[in-house]
Amino acid sequence: MEKEALVDLRQVIPGDRMFLDLAERYCYSYDASFGEYLPEIVIQPKNAEEISEVVKLANTHKIPVYPRGSGTSLSGGPLPVKGGMVLDMTLLRDKMIIDRENMLAIVSPGVITADIHKKAEEAGLFYPPDPSSSNVATIGGNLLENSSGPKGLKYGTTKEYVIGLEVVTPTGEIIRTGGKTVKNVTGYDLTRLIVGSEGTLGIVTEAIIRLIPKPQSKQTFVAHFNHLIDSGHAITSILSSGILPSALELMDNACIRAVESYRPSGLPLQAEAILIIEIDGHPLAIEEEINKCADICRAEGASYVKIAETEEERQTIWSARKLVSPAITQMGPTKISEDATVPRSQIPAMMERLNNIREKYGLNLVVFGHAGDGNLHPNIITDKRNITEMKKVELAVSEIFEAAIELGGTLSGEHGIGTLKSPYMEMELGITGVNMMKKIKEAWDPNNILNPGKIFPDKGQTRVVLVT
Repeated sequence: MEKEALVDLRQVIPGDRMFLDLAERYCYSYDASFGEYLPEIVIQPKNAEEISEVVKLANTHKIPVYPRGSGTSLSGGPLPVKGGMVLDMTLLRDKMIIDRENMLAIVSPGVITADIHKKAEEAGLFYPPDPSSSNVATIGGNLLENSSGPKGLKYGTTKEYVIGLEVVTPTGEIIRTGGKTVKNVTGYDLTRLIVGSEGTLGIVTEAIIRLIPKPQSKQTFVAHFNHLIDSGHAITSILSSGILPSALELMDNACIRAVESYRPSGLPLQAEAILIIEIDGHPLAIEEEINKCADICRAEGASYVKIAETEEERQTIWSARKLVSPAITQMGPTKISEDATVPRSQIPAMMERLNNIREKYGLNLVVFGHAGDGNLHPNIITDKRNITEMKKVELAVSEIFEAAIELGGTLSGEHGIGTLKSPYMEMELGITGVNMMKKIKEAWDPNNILNPGKIFPDKGQTRVVLVT
């Protein structure tokens, strides 16, 4: 970094919140996805005013700026692919206000998402978005990626709950969008534009999120299937029956075996799939609905159905699903995690396509995810040092995305585009659609300062490159 730029930055940020040593910078060179990119400097701001001044200086000196939360992104969202500076947002965590009367939470971006869940529940309220990383992920990262989780099936994603923001723009101004009212149609909906923009249009410094009443009760059951395709038909049958579960999760045989190897708990190793289904609402209604779901699973070929009768049994059922991610990481040193999403009616077809891809390339491909909303998580477990296999992984990833688009789906249900899916944007949106997005980016960020190298592919890039 140029000496003049460093001198200017030191006028804004004290030395103990500015990191230049290689070892310190390396800690910010990776996230939960794939690839390593070393920043030139890491800065820990404490408020919107500091961020505003830093961004203005970045524009003056043409330094790329990469906002970062806890680094749990699965698409490369915070990776400093062009060098420059990383803004570590985790110190912005001083505000977490639960407004019970208006059913709102006002939070700083560095607040951990699970803490919002806890505080909301203490007030008898509920914040539905629950990504699997919620115990470590920050709310700022979640809303910029428009994260979701199992409850997205019934309650929707983060964008349905963010109603107001304080944002530092790519040119350093501080603006507010939305507010505390549920209804707000004044001008363009900039709040919705920023949520899910992956840090390319602004740096969030405060969020107002909507809370809802906590469900009175919930029940969970698990169903085992000897044939993966039968589980897909069970999913579509349940959803077309008029029942809307709060969660409907899938684990394939590879996931089952990985979890059982990681922490033995009696899972059926012969089953090709497990469905975990949760219903919430009024106790009398969910009793009827959970039994109807169980009957549908039996009719679609389930070999075993178990409705949890106690909270301990319910937690035992969910523990298997929560162990999937740590369990499959034991299968190999490199995990490529995708989240191509299809319409619910196409879930069986997508499962078949994924199985064909697995067999075609001979890869360790495991499938789990939020099957109720078509949001499957195909994960390829490999070793990035094996160049020959990584070339196969590149081809397989391309075919996964192609399959999702051909079936009427989307590249990403909740992980974002980042670096790993950008080559396929035109496949889903077309050249004109991508160009419209680029025009928005150019208007907001004329110097391309904020999180460059994300969402949009490099010129001529048509495929993800995992090895060079």
